[in-house]
Amino acid sequence: MHTVQVDDETERQLADILAHEQTDRSELVRQLIHERWLSLQAGKSILERRGGLPRHPLQDAPPDLSERENRKQAISEYLRQRQR
Repeated sequence: MHTVQVDDETERQLADILAHEQTDRSELVRQLIHERWLSLQAGKSILERRGGLPRHPLQDAPPDLSERENRKQAISEYLRQRQR
């Protein structure tokens, strides 16, 4: 559990927000932290949000792997090799 000390004005503002939102302090803090966290995530690229570059990129992949049929074949072959 964390304790936060605020001044009288902030305490009044908190009471107003709690009355308007009809929630308790813990839930309000969770919501505010989540909203703030999401706003920080918005500045990141999709690659950063997904954890960065893959650890094992397909260095030996054929250049036409972006085509669906070729990708399906490559995945099938990979799974066959893994089952052996």
